[in-house]
Amino acid sequence: MILDVVIPNVAESITEVTLGTWLVKDGDYVTIDQPLCEVETDKASQELIAEKAGQIKLVVSEGDDVKVGGLIAKIDTSAAEPATVPVVEKKIESPAPSQKPVAEEKKANPIKEIHHFAAQTPSPSAQKLIAENKLDVFKIASTGKDGRITKEDVINAIKNGTSAMQDGFKTLANSQSIFSRGEEVKKMPRIRKVISERLVYAKNSTAMLTTFNEVNMQPIMDIRAKYKDKFKEVHGINLGFMSFFTKACSLALMKYPEVNAYIDVEKGELIYHNYADISIAVSTPKGLVVPVIRNAESLTMDGIEKVVAHLAAKGRDGNLSMEDMEGGTFTITNGGVFGSLMSTPIINPPQSAILGMHKIQDRPMVENGQIVVRPMMYVALSYDHRIIDGKESVGFLVTVKDFLENPEKMLIGSDPVEALLML
Repeated sequence: MILDVVIPNVAESITEVTLGTWLVKDGDYVTIDQPLCEVETDKASQELIAEKAGQIKLVVSEGDDVKVGGLIAKIDTSAAEPATVPVVEKKIESPAPSQKPVAEEKKANPIKEIHHFAAQTPSPSAQKLIAENKLDVFKIASTGKDGRITKEDVINAIKNGTSAMQDGFKTLANSQSIFSRGEEVKKMPRIRKVISERLVYAKNSTAMLTTFNEVNMQPIMDIRAKYKDKFKEVHGINLGFMSFFTKACSLALMKYPEVNAYIDVEKGELIYHNYADISIAVSTPKGLVVPVIRNAESLTMDGIEKVVAHLAAKGRDGNLSMEDMEGGTFTITNGGVFGSLMSTPIINPPQSAILGMHKIQDRPMVENGQIVVRPMMYVALSYDHRIIDGKESVGFLVTVKDFLENPEKMLIGSDPVEALLML
């Protein structure tokens, strides 16, 4: 029997995908639930698995665009199983902080691992990361069976900066000819196409303006210095800046609902949200993605940090799902991690506003008539002037600044003394 392998309907808005990487070769014998390939959608990559065992024949090539429902391979389920079949290592994702771990399934018919790999041989997913980041395979510490390089090994090598094939100017000089005028043509990745289309759409369809302010980060830095060890001991997660900004923005959004709303152009309606689903910009090897922190206004600081860490890890590993990135009522992007001092972020449609964080830099400030040095950060709010007026945009950013410079106000969402006096 011949089983057609087709592109499934991954989401309502997705009509076409790009076949990223084949994880098997033409003619291989595949087992049930074995990952066959990685496909790239508008927002994320995901693996397709074999529904039946058999010999596979590949129909499309890597990089081909395929419609939903399109044929990509055929599996001959009547093909004889080879004498030895290597076990396919299944990747088990860590559960989201709000989810309970799934009980480990009992192995009904375990297949003994009998296939051996040469040391420093990367797995298919590891090989893909190595190629994308131009890494030296011999400089990556391997932890897999028989010395095989796993995907996690590559990610750790990238984090530690130990695997790049770089040796200062010598490498740069040897990598290209003197006075070279050569060109290289590459197909634009699907996610890059979507990013470019959305950016142009945002610029052309919104009345976008940007307002700026600056934040004295000393109070937050003092809190982190004093409580970071205890926070990690109690909650098992580091205390970063993102939880403060997310909490400050979610509280400010409740005070300025226009910033948390969007326009339904077709119906001519304004959609207001009584919750804050904060999209956070995460840089991945394939481009910028924006997974969502759901109900950020209701999360504790450790809850926010755990969700951020979980989403960031999934983004780096290429495991973000469509559900992780759908929705979002407001976006926070941090250009400061790349050294940006100031920028004008572009709105993430259909949202109406986005907050840009930037590099923390010591600057002279005047306080009570005295010049003092403070760790300052410029913040920028880009907003759609069709729905948000200057009063709301400036008021929102000033409120965020006030929460960050007076973190105790975030405990109850207002000044504790004013709350006590009911002012």
